[in-house]
Amino acid sequence: MTSSTPDIIRLTGDGLRFLDQTQLPAEERVVATADYRDMLEAIRSLRVRGAPLIGIAAAYGAVLAAREICAGASGTDSGDSSCRERMLAVCEEFASTRPTAVNLFWALERMRTVIREHDAADIPRELEREARAIHEDDARRCAAIGRHGAEIIPSNTSVITHCNTGALATGGDGTAFSVLLEAHRQGKGIHVYADETRPLLQGARLTMWELQRAGIPSTLMTDSTAAMRMRQGGIGAVITGADRIAANGDSANKIGTYGLAVAAHHHGIPFYIAAPLSTVDLALPNGDAIPIEERASAELTRWGDIPTAPEGTSTYTPAFDVTPAGLITGIITEGGICAPPFGETLAAAFA
Repeated sequence: MTSSTPDIIRLTGDGLRFLDQTQLPAEERVVATADYRDMLEAIRSLRVRGAPLIGIAAAYGAVLAAREICAGASGTDSGDSSCRERMLAVCEEFASTRPTAVNLFWALERMRTVIREHDAADIPRELEREARAIHEDDARRCAAIGRHGAEIIPSNTSVITHCNTGALATGGDGTAFSVLLEAHRQGKGIHVYADETRPLLQGARLTMWELQRAGIPSTLMTDSTAAMRMRQGGIGAVITGADRIAANGDSANKIGTYGLAVAAHHHGIPFYIAAPLSTVDLALPNGDAIPIEERASAELTRWGDIPTAPEGTSTYTPAFDVTPAGLITGIITEGGICAPPFGETLAAAFA
């Protein structure tokens, strides 16, 4: 492990650098590319992942595309039109990479607005300005989420989290992870239990990597251990992130979150979602309308080159599940903590 944190994602004058998260924790491999097609693949393959970071990566990917597509634009009406059409098509390519995380579509709509409003010669510069603004904006949101969320974390308690919600998933310190980090910085004496998060082990590979770097006392456990650990007592809260939140508060997050919320409800433990308002999709009335991505069977039946199930095994591999609003104690946003009824409080947060 290196002494300093490597670039999670950084735009440079000649390309984009990002940390290949599929290699963690064994190797901190930073990939450099100037080809937007590499970013399409990186998002699909989870080399770059986490709802807010996917949006940032797609925005930076659009910048790379503009540097390629618009650099030779003639400056004529036909040249401008061709550049815009090709760039809007690139945005559609990025939109097709991951269907559940709404931050992706939110960021791409901001990029489309820039594409429509500027001449071809100006599009690369203006897209870069917008992409950097999206990145900086998310960092500010993460910091605010941490401040608000730390208020509800009791002192000298244990907290359970699921999947990965730190700097590896966002443009700043994280969403749920930012809450844990701020509580730790305030000296609240917390201990974090991280679910391993099957089948790709984002909790084991990524969250534990971040917890150890931050010096937060932590323990890794299997997803199926969480309910028993709640029964044993001493768990003050459960906190996770979200990839899309419907208008009524139903929240999609990494598969296994719903079961964690059910167990928390049974044991009388508050269950919180931490996410920026860009994750809220007021156009969807409830969680039934959230599209759920299904991943390749090999993610469940193999670990690298090692088979973990017999050849020909039928699989069911949703990447996310939806936690009903009735199981959620509060949704921690950059504007504060929204309490039930979420249909009213989320709308008010936007207003």
